[in-house]
Amino acid sequence: MYYIGVDLGTSSVKLVLMEESGEIKNIVSKEYPLYFPNPGWSEQKPEDWFSQFVEGIRELLEGFDTSKVDGISFGGQMHGLVLLDENDQVLRPAILWNDGRTAKECDYLNHVIGREKISFYTANMALTGFTAPKILWVKEHEPEIFKKIAKIMLPKDYLAYKISGTFCTDVSDASGMLLFDVKNRCWSEEMIEIVGIKREQLATVYESYEVVGTLTKKAADLLNLPQSVKVIAGAGDNAAGAVGTGTLKHGMCSVSLGTSGTVFIATDHFAVDDKNAMHSFDHANGKYHFLGCMLSAASANKWWMDEIIGTKDYAKEQEGIKTLGENNVFFLPYLMGERTPHNNPNARGTFIGMTMDTSRADMTQAVLEGVTFALRDALEIARGFGVTIERVRVNGGGAKSPLWCKMIANIMNVKVDKINSEEGPGFGAAILAAVGCGKFASVEEASEKLIKVVSTVEQTPELVDKYEKKYQIFRQIYPALTDVYDQMSK
Repeated sequence: MYYIGVDLGTSSVKLVLMEESGEIKNIVSKEYPLYFPNPGWSEQKPEDWFSQFVEGIRELLEGFDTSKVDGISFGGQMHGLVLLDENDQVLRPAILWNDGRTAKECDYLNHVIGREKISFYTANMALTGFTAPKILWVKEHEPEIFKKIAKIMLPKDYLAYKISGTFCTDVSDASGMLLFDVKNRCWSEEMIEIVGIKREQLATVYESYEVVGTLTKKAADLLNLPQSVKVIAGAGDNAAGAVGTGTLKHGMCSVSLGTSGTVFIATDHFAVDDKNAMHSFDHANGKYHFLGCMLSAASANKWWMDEIIGTKDYAKEQEGIKTLGENNVFFLPYLMGERTPHNNPNARGTFIGMTMDTSRADMTQAVLEGVTFALRDALEIARGFGVTIERVRVNGGGAKSPLWCKMIANIMNVKVDKINSEEGPGFGAAILAAVGCGKFASVEEASEKLIKVVSTVEQTPELVDKYEKKYQIFRQIYPALTDVYDQMSK
């Protein structure tokens, strides 16, 4: 049998066709536009997601026996606000996870309602990327649209609704809305009241591996698939990526180098970071996880390569980087503001340390190192409350770079395990589909059978020492510029 995993990302939707053995038979990626209507804003059209998803599914299945497709599931960009009216029409473009317009709404939630109270209800504090502040923004700035809201959705759940007719979400994705009681895996009635919405405007919540329905006749005809294909709830991209890397057992850690960058730590027990610097979310395997998230990771490198240097040959640019641990140029990768650990939408990308002999390779190296230093910031928070992390699994586009993996190993002082798939959320979604269809008894069983470590990048003591000194310099730069960033935003 075949299982389809859908990774609804920020730049594209990636579709993975997996055989029950775990072998990936085909991969298709379809891009769609990203809109920046104002500085710090980020939007997409849900209709673009769906049209590219449909086209991608048809292409994915060309030459394959579609009668063998058993299930389909999702990993998706988190936090995005999708609004439908009573006729299921999209009311406005989706406001995305990396949109920074809701600083005022976050201040209200964290300081007027109170961070401690919000954290008690949801296990997290208000951040500009989260969904609840976006709803408050629409309520304040687009009241006519707010009045028409019948359904509030997350991006991947829009696709699930379009093909199954089930208004659904899953626990991991719902955890990032700031409307969800993470500890008890249900909607927070208190937050619903604070935001001023109705319970019926929110979806039914499922565990990530649960079946929400089958394809509607319309969807089956559109996708050229049997109507019997099961639709499984899926997970937020980080939890789906963790499934795809086998980051499931207590204390395991994965690092994602996608558009955003994350440090993901699986845990068997619910817990909250007292300062809310790390997110506390539900995991796709029925348990919990900590998450540190930076807004610009591989996308910072893409910006540097595409927009500044003007090249698509990323590997060639990295060939010029010969020496590690000695670069005196530093880069703060806060191109869209930052979440972990600074929670500052006003932060901006910054180079510092250039001299007359600074080379193009030095600048490129600074970008890669800056992202890795920023990810270490999240790792240090976890270590600070007693989590021992000695090895990580990597995924996302940036994980294809051997140089970047070497930097992670030495900057974070961990062993970096490469697994038999680089597809992260798409592979994880396909695994969730297989579990939901009963091919495996649990997410853990599927992981043990399908995911293998194929190589390990180990740290070098000399480089670890050099990078430790550089990291201590890096972590002083942001505090020195905080007031400057605030002044620039006015």
